[in-house]
Amino acid sequence: MRIVIVGGSGQIGQLLTSYWRNQGHTIQIMGRSASKQTTISWDAVQLGPWVEQLETSDVLINLTGKSVNCRYTAANRSELWRSRIETTRLLGQAIAQLSKPPWLWLQASGSAIYAHSREPQTEAQHTIGGNETNASARWQFNVDLVKAWEDAAVAAKTPQTRKIMLRTSMMMSHDRGGVFDILCRLARSGFGGTIGNGQQYVAWIHSHDLVRAITWLIEQPNLAGPINLSAPQPLPNHQFMLHLRRALGMRVGLPIPSPLMQIGAWMLRTEAELVLKSRNVIPQRLLEHGFHFEYPSWPDALANLVKSPI
Repeated sequence: MRIVIVGGSGQIGQLLTSYWRNQGHTIQIMGRSASKQTTISWDAVQLGPWVEQLETSDVLINLTGKSVNCRYTAANRSELWRSRIETTRLLGQAIAQLSKPPWLWLQASGSAIYAHSREPQTEAQHTIGGNETNASARWQFNVDLVKAWEDAAVAAKTPQTRKIMLRTSMMMSHDRGGVFDILCRLARSGFGGTIGNGQQYVAWIHSHDLVRAITWLIEQPNLAGPINLSAPQPLPNHQFMLHLRRALGMRVGLPIPSPLMQIGAWMLRTEAELVLKSRNVIPQRLLEHGFHFEYPSWPDALANLVKSPI
């Protein structure tokens, strides 16, 4: 297959590129900055010569967008919106004018679209986030962002192209600088205790299962629409951190109350939402259609992740 990855320089893009090239597929990276990896150059602002290079591609996967691991300042909000919604609209316009468009468009999304809740959130039965009484008003922006991101892809008139929205949870990988790396450093520094009240659910997925699931979705011609990319066994934060401490051999971990977490997030120039919002996300569609997780539970994943110390 010929696969075009927009925004392929991030962690997920690099993992997919390596995996698919090893399987013999032709991978082209589309990006704004010239590099050894970039094979299709675009400005992410307007249609141009890059559109022709999408012709006859089999799969387009759009991962472009500024990371939400930042403070929601006015400037960052503007860039988060532009780098996601406007670029997605532009890709939709490009696909719509191709005579031989890709037969599959995999669109990045996120589990942040769901409400702050301990109730299970599946693709069929869920509550979309929106001004919950028990959630911070600051979290609303991320919900609106993800909804608009998906809406931009859905609105594109691409009748020949199947579209899938990848509602991805936190990816746990061996990469330095990734979520698992940060959690390990926190625990090894003695701060591996409960975060907030510890009752909020943590939705996560092992990087190996993430890559496998996306590859599997390409091979399922009848699947379209939103797909939860999340391990089937999310768990409350207090259990999540307990298993992490045990895997790292840390007997004690100081808890981090919500007010302290808010201060820490501000100092790290990020948002406390990433760890305080409850996400009980269940990958119902993957499970119902026969996808097999190699790391379905957090202890299963930890047994693999700690083998390669970060």
